Amino acid sequence: MFGGQVAAPINSPHLRRSGSRAVVSDLGAELGNGVENSYVHPLEINGSKNASIPLVTAAIVPSPTLLWRFKVLLFLLWGFICGKTGWQSVMRMSADLRDLFLYEAFLYYNPLLLVTTMVWLWGINLWVFSRSNINYAKIFDLDQNHLTHREIWKCATWMTIIVPTSMTAYLYLYSNGEVSLAASQPVLLYFAVVMLLIFPFDIFYFSSRYYLLRALWRIVLPLQAITFSDFFLADILTSMAKVFSDIERSVCRMVHRQVATIAWFEADSVCGSHSVAIPLVLVLPYLFRFFQCLRQYRDIGERSALLNALKYSTAVPVIFLSALKYHVLPESWTNFYRPLWLLSSVLNSLYSFYWDVARDWDFSFARMFKFNKSHLYSHLLHGRTWVYFWVIGSNLILRCTWTYKLSAHLRNNYLTVFTIAALEIFRRFQWIFFRVENEWNKINSRPNMQLSMNDPSDDEVKLLSSSAGYNV
Repeated sequence: MFGGQVAAPINSPHLRRSGSRAVVSDLGAELGNGVENSYVHPLEINGSKNASIPLVTAAIVPSPTLLWRFKVLLFLLWGFICGKTGWQSVMRMSADLRDLFLYEAFLYYNPLLLVTTMVWLWGINLWVFSRSNINYAKIFDLDQNHLTHREIWKCATWMTIIVPTSMTAYLYLYSNGEVSLAASQPVLLYFAVVMLLIFPFDIFYFSSRYYLLRALWRIVLPLQAITFSDFFLADILTSMAKVFSDIERSVCRMVHRQVATIAWFEADSVCGSHSVAIPLVLVLPYLFRFFQCLRQYRDIGERSALLNALKYSTAVPVIFLSALKYHVLPESWTNFYRPLWLLSSVLNSLYSFYWDVARDWDFSFARMFKFNKSHLYSHLLHGRTWVYFWVIGSNLILRCTWTYKLSAHLRNNYLTVFTIAALEIFRRFQWIFFRVENEWNKINSRPNMQLSMNDPSDDEVKLLSSSAGYNV
C-alpha cells in the first residue's frame, strides 16, 4: 500500500528513494541475513530446487514531484469545471436579470475572495522573510507553533477551492430555479467561516486562531499596551475596510432574507447604498488605529504617535463627506460638499503617502535616492534601484486611488471597485516588506545602542577581568 512501512536492515544498501523502482536484494550479500517479514521465494540455484532466498518487500511511495503534478492537474480540472458551470449558468439568465444578479453574487463572495488573496500574499511575505535574515517570529512575538509560509499557503489553497465552489453552486442553483437552495450557499459559507475561527477545540491551528482572535480583541478594545503585532494587524485592516463594508451588506441581506433576490437593489432599501451603516463600517478600522495611537502616546509620550493619529483621522472626512451625497440636495453636493470631499481626499492621500515612506519605511526624503547605503534601506532588495522607484511610485498612485474605494458614491461599477480593492491589498503586500524590515533593523540596533550607552569604565574592566577566573 502507499506509504506502508518497510521492515529492512537499516544499513541495507538496497533501500531506495521514494518514487524509484523496487530493488531486489543481492543474492549473495543478503543470503543468510535475518530479515523480518520478508517473502521467501524458492529459486533454483546451482541445480538445487530447495534453496530459497529472502526478498525485501519495498513500499511503493509516489514521487513528491508526481504528487505535486497530480494536485495541479486536479486543481486545473476543478477550475475548468467551475468556470464552465458558472458561465453556462449566467448565460441562461436574461440580459436584464444578469447584471443585477451578478452584482449580488459578487457582493457576497468578493470579500472572501479578497481575504483569500491577502492570505496568499501573506504567505509570500513569510517566505521572503524566511529566506532572509529577518526573524519575523521574534518581531511578532510568535511561539514555536506559529504557522510557516507553507501552512499559510495550504490554508489559502483550501480557501481558493471552497469560495469559488460555493459561488458556482450559487449561480447554478439559481439559474435552474432552485432559489431557496441558492440562497443557502452564501449563508452556509459565512457560517462555516465564523465557526472555523471560533471553534474551541485544538484542531486546525488552534493556537494561531487564538492568537488572531486575541489580537483582534486588543484592536477593538485597546485597554493594554500596544504591541507591534497589534498595530501592524490594525494597519492591514484599514486596507480591508471595503471587505468589512461588503460583509456588513451581505450579512444585512442574510438577516432580512434578501439573498438570491433583486428587491434589495433599490438604493433606499434597508441594505441599499443609502444605508448609514456603510460609512460607519468603513470608518471603523481607522478609528481603531486612531485610538491605538492615542494609547501609544499615553504609554510612551512620543509626539509622533499624535501625528500618526492625525493621519488616520484624515480618512473620516473622506468617508462621511462621500456618504452625504445620498442625504443632501444635488446642488448642495455639487457646490459645497464635493469640493470638500476632493480636498480631504488629496490631504489623506498625500499625508498617508508621506507617512508610509518617511516613517513606516524610514525612507526620509533627504536620503530617498541614496540607494548605495545598505544600512538605510531594505537589504532584501539592496542594489536594485528600480525596485525603490517602483515601490514609492506605485504607493503614491495606489494611495490616491484608494480614496475611490472609500467613497460610497463611487461604488456603482463593482468590477472597478473590486480591482481597486485588490490593488490596495497588493500595495499593503509591498508595504509589509519594508515595514517589517524596518522594525527588524530597530530591534537589532537596540542592543548596540545599549552597549554604547553603558560602556564599562576602566575600573569595571579590571574588576571583570579579575573575576573571570572564578567563572571558568
